[in-house]
Amino acid sequence: MRNNTQNGVLITGSAKAAAGLPGSGDGYDTGDEPVSFLKSFLVSHVTATRNGLYGIYAFSAQNGVIAHSYASGGADSGIYVGQCKPCNIVVRDNVAELNVVGYEGTNASEDMYVVRNRLVGNRVGLTTNSNHQEKLLPQRGSVIAGNLIAANQQAATPQQADGGWGVGIGIDGGSDNQVFRNRVADHRNAGLVLTATADITTLANRITDNTFTDNAVDVGWTFPTATPRRDNCLRGNELRKTVPARLATTASCPVPAGTSSPTGTWPAPTAPGGMPFTEAAAPAPQPQFPDAATAGATTVPPVPALPKTADIPLPPVSLLAANARVRAC
Repeated sequence: MRNNTQNGVLITGSAKAAAGLPGSGDGYDTGDEPVSFLKSFLVSHVTATRNGLYGIYAFSAQNGVIAHSYASGGADSGIYVGQCKPCNIVVRDNVAELNVVGYEGTNASEDMYVVRNRLVGNRVGLTTNSNHQEKLLPQRGSVIAGNLIAANQQAATPQQADGGWGVGIGIDGGSDNQVFRNRVADHRNAGLVLTATADITTLANRITDNTFTDNAVDVGWTFPTATPRRDNCLRGNELRKTVPARLATTASCPVPAGTSSPTGTWPAPTAPGGMPFTEAAAPAPQPQFPDAATAGATTVPPVPALPKTADIPLPPVSLLAANARVRAC
């Protein structure tokens, strides 16, 4: 799936998204009508590269799996999940590199799992956020675990208008997210940024048992002054520097209910200019669907099996390296 001006793969129950321009303008469902969901899907062993919006895009969809796929050169994000609640979606065992954002989840809430992915060599590794342009605001209840998120400050990538660069994980206006046992390394801005838009609260995010190395700031919390933010906490992380300082102590899990989250600032690096998505490096050959010529039709279960969080380990630096162009330090 390559060289499309919009998306490589679109999975949607939204007539507007299917007929319009998903991710921009009339592609969003912004009216008063209820959300219409596509109810079950599987994306597996797909290569999506050099696409003008998203590589693999699930919008107004539930009960699905995106797995064993590769996304690069996305002018917005390699893999995107938006406008679902409850999602019942698992994004696992994928490689996303040389995109503006490796994985993005917008207003994607409840039973939303992003696990064991290689998000290396994008401009930003992973974001989960709330956005007024989509329904089902605010975002809450994602599990982000066991991912390798590294070196997300590549210049040889498309450039997005908001200019994000050098960030591993960004949570913007999200709540009740669990971020654990990820390996987050080599970011010139920050390994993890927790923030909020002016009118959306950021509540009860749990950042636990992650390994942060070689980031300018490992974990940074920065909020607009008037935005409510509380009950966010950290525990058991390998950290060198946080903003504000001493977050591992002052915001250690569990925090008393109603505890306001501190905020700070740090100098952001200047992002380099990007390149046209059509010029992104071509991927190496990717693994094919097993026995595709003889396996017959694939049965898609009505509801996917959700990961057991206790079974998700901290990933090695070599996670899915055989299928990737960009190396992690």
